[in-house]
Amino acid sequence: MSKTSFPSLAALGNQLALISIIGVLSYAFVDQLYFGELPCPLCLMQRIGFVIIGIALVLNIRCGAHAAHYGWGIIGGLVGMMVSLRQVLLHILPGDKGYGATFLELHFYTWAFVAYIGLLLGFAILLMLPNRDVRSRSIFANTLVIIFILLVAGNLISTLLECGVGPCADDPVKYEGWLWLRNRFGF
Repeated sequence: MSKTSFPSLAALGNQLALISIIGVLSYAFVDQLYFGELPCPLCLMQRIGFVIIGIALVLNIRCGAHAAHYGWGIIGGLVGMMVSLRQVLLHILPGDKGYGATFLELHFYTWAFVAYIGLLLGFAILLMLPNRDVRSRSIFANTLVIIFILLVAGNLISTLLECGVGPCADDPVKYEGWLWLRNRFGF
């Protein structure tokens, strides 16, 4: 596909799905850094599910559509959906206030479950499209890929600063990895 031609419907669908992944990861990252709400281990696992889906979409955009790419995206969506459903079920009892802040009166793990269902439905639709020419080297597609990679790197660094190299705290209140680095290396 040339840089000036309009992308196919499948290419547009992959790029829109990557935009949604970027939006979810960006919002979670802003909530963590700006509002100081550290993600719990289940929240981090949900982010991993979104990252796996994003990697599958990046592979489609950069290398072309392949059943294996969609397969990895579906696996990432199913794993993330199971983790978010587990967190929903942990806080379903009457009187349980849930974990973390809410958006439109639903917790982020509930929104993650809804997002996973939407992304899996999107993958099913993309797999049914006849023209699956999704490879793109446009400036827009390249920008999406770069933003996604930077978000993944930022989330990886923040997770290492939060958890260190050991297990994460069930209810994190401080950056344990950062404290370990400060004590170990004196900065």
